[in-house]
Amino acid sequence: MGANKRRSKAPERTARTATLARKEYDKELRKLQVELVQLEEWIRHRNLRVVAIFEGRDTAGKGGIIKRITALLNPRYCRVVALPAPTEKERTQWYFQRYVAHLPSAGEMVLFDRSWYNRAGVERVMGFCTDEEYEEFMRTCPQFERMLVRSGIILIKYWLSVSDAEQERRFLARINDPSKRWKLSPMDLQARARWVDYSEAKDQMFAYSDIKEAPWYVVETDNKRAAHLNLIKHFLTLVPYEDVPHEGIKLPPRQKRSYNRPPKSSQTMVPVRYEVM
Repeated sequence: MGANKRRSKAPERTARTATLARKEYDKELRKLQVELVQLEEWIRHRNLRVVAIFEGRDTAGKGGIIKRITALLNPRYCRVVALPAPTEKERTQWYFQRYVAHLPSAGEMVLFDRSWYNRAGVERVMGFCTDEEYEEFMRTCPQFERMLVRSGIILIKYWLSVSDAEQERRFLARINDPSKRWKLSPMDLQARARWVDYSEAKDQMFAYSDIKEAPWYVVETDNKRAAHLNLIKHFLTLVPYEDVPHEGIKLPPRQKRSYNRPPKSSQTMVPVRYEVM
């Protein structure tokens, strides 16, 4: 291997790698989610601005991981951004313009479920942008991200990696499960058909945008539960945080004035169909 070649970033299994049962997974996930709440409080306390980008092939599990991250967080301070296809007006704007509008203010964290890297992936492979637009993106994207970092934004980029066989299994599951069929679009099918094109586009994207100021972190997601824990555990190491001191909370006394609730018969009540023990 040449002296200038970058060493592989593939994670090594060590003696500390844990294999968890479902019950243990739930317990560990809850523990990590509580730590995310502490991180969110620290971000607010220190007026930090955090951007996390989640990219990967269709079915790689971006939505699932984002749901686990945000499960206990305050949506006022942690926002998920999943933009639709650009409008005709947006297509005439500076490419990064519509993403800039969603960047965080002080004390906020923004999670992008797909991001400006659409241009390096789906737009490139499907021919939705010209060669000139693609080349301009590849030149300017690293500069744009360095500018974000210099402005004080903490920028974190995750690539969720799923194998060919596992992607096919998940596509078939979507086809056969009515509750998941909405996740399958004609664009997803094209992504499946153009597996190699997307692989080459991802490699080229990494070659340009895996920069020191904002590196790509690759997460293997064939095992979804393991991916949830591994990514969240890693995410918590990237933004150093401490417990935010809280004043003791004491419930105030209730009003002593009596109150009579109107009879339920005067209100439209939801029928009680279930009783849970």
